[in-house]
Amino acid sequence: GMERRRAPAANRRYRQRRFWDALYRQEGAEPREWLGGLSRFLPQLEAELRPGDRILVLGCGNSALSHDLHELGYTDVTSIDFSPACIAAMRARYACCPGLRWAIMDIRALAFPDAAFDVVLEKGTLDVLMVEETDPWDVSPQAAAAMHRVLAEVSRVLRPGGCFISITFAQPHFRKPHYAQEAFGWSLRHTACGDNGDAGAFHYFLYVMRKGQPLDAPDLALGRRLHQPPPPP
Repeated sequence: GMERRRAPAANRRYRQRRFWDALYRQEGAEPREWLGGLSRFLPQLEAELRPGDRILVLGCGNSALSHDLHELGYTDVTSIDFSPACIAAMRARYACCPGLRWAIMDIRALAFPDAAFDVVLEKGTLDVLMVEETDPWDVSPQAAAAMHRVLAEVSRVLRPGGCFISITFAQPHFRKPHYAQEAFGWSLRHTACGDNGDAGAFHYFLYVMRKGQPLDAPDLALGRRLHQPPPPP
């Protein structure tokens, strides 16, 4: 019974992977940016990075982010994606940059030892875990569990004092409860980024989690609400 019930999710993942593979092959090498280029959030990002940092980029897609970091002097960047076609394309495109490493990997099961990285960075990747959610006020247990599993892996591969940086359109009210879990052993803060001159521009958020620092009380309370059953109607 259990196997049959689990099948649709596996099929959906497979369909997603086929879709992305087809997209990468069809586009060939054109970089694709879901949340705009690096320039929009560079000051906030650079405040958290040091040149020698070992950086892991989750779900790199065919974004130019990893290469942009390399060009800015952050030369130890490992980028992972679950699409083999994507990783093959990126490896070929950036063959001239030996400091950029590429691996096919599932973000829910990272094949890295504990404390392997100083920084883990994601831009729009975790949003994919929420893509089938219809009500942001009431996240399904499946989506919450998937998010928890990924974040537990991120926390595991971060060294003490290291940081996880998440860049997303997800508003703090909806995203902070997922990040504010004591189990991950990190603090949490966020800042909004956007195009100042453009009133109609989307604002997105840069969340910074610092491993080995405590969550503050309001965030702890937010995090505790996530796994509580909703009050009876």
